[in-house]
Amino acid sequence: MNSPTLIVVIVVVAAVAVAAALWYEKRRSARLKQQFGREYDEAVAEFGGWRRAESELEKREKRVEKFPIHGLPPEERDRYAQAWRSDQALFVDQPQEAVRGAHQLVNDLMRARGYPVSSEFERNAADLSVRHANVVQHYRVACEIAGRQQSGQSDTEDLRNATVNYRALWEELLGSSVQLEEAKR
Repeated sequence: MNSPTLIVVIVVVAAVAVAAALWYEKRRSARLKQQFGREYDEAVAEFGGWRRAESELEKREKRVEKFPIHGLPPEERDRYAQAWRSDQALFVDQPQEAVRGAHQLVNDLMRARGYPVSSEFERNAADLSVRHANVVQHYRVACEIAGRQQSGQSDTEDLRNATVNYRALWEELLGSSVQLEEAKR
């Protein structure tokens, strides 16, 4: 093979390699945007660019793959649904207690499903975002309000908002609507 032919082959191979790398990167970005939705945009803003954000999101995926996440048997799901309804019945007379209870119930349900709940909120939210990106923002809002509640900086409307947001995550993790369960009875 003469030099000009060799150069052409090298250029073609390099061009194909670059095109393949760009295609792979585009598919990866599209998959992560689809999977994480709004959480993808949050990660881009937090990490200062899409490359670092995508790297972090893939690390989350790998970490969560190792968790023994599983569904709940119907009787356990019913028990958790009843616990939720009991806690929410407190809201009228004791809204602060109901929100504290909702936070604890969400953490208990996460553990029951196989998530390693820690005291580090951001880690919990990141773990949830892998499989529940559509409701992780609800968790963030509810926990932020619960944090303000602890320092006495939340009113009843804030507490109601926290409860609504906890319920969105609760129902996603439980796999059924608490209202639908109530309607069956």
